[in-house]
Amino acid sequence: MLQRVRSASVAVEGREIARVAHGLLVLVGIAVGDDAEMDVSSAAARIIDLRVFEDESGRMNRSLRDTGGEVLAVSQFTLCADTGKGRRPSFTQAAVPEVAEPLFDRFVTALRDEGVHVETGRFGAKMLVTLENEGPVTLVLDIESSSA
Repeated sequence: MLQRVRSASVAVEGREIARVAHGLLVLVGIAVGDDAEMDVSSAAARIIDLRVFEDESGRMNRSLRDTGGEVLAVSQFTLCADTGKGRRPSFTQAAVPEVAEPLFDRFVTALRDEGVHVETGRFGAKMLVTLENEGPVTLVLDIESSSA
């Protein structure tokens, strides 16, 4: 999930650990079936080149790459929740941490390899995420594993 932000930050145990200015808050849910074959480089490039920032005419026609924006990437297993039955979400479709954390780290590395300044939350920690959503603009991207 992407949110265009004027600013965003993450705090853990009452201390701010990451902050970005103009750019994107990227909430990353890694599901069962996502694996090492997943092309995180193309996922990163897709996010960086997605035209979600306004040009001089007020149209969403500029990308993160065009604007020099930053990324705050936060791993969020709750994006994989199944809410189809009952009143309590099921998280059985979320990848186990031993699978999810290395994939998340590869994704962050791929963003940085493209020249983007990236800050992150702390994997597996209880975090307080604060953001100023600009627009508001919020998009859901479903990036499938290349082995699927």
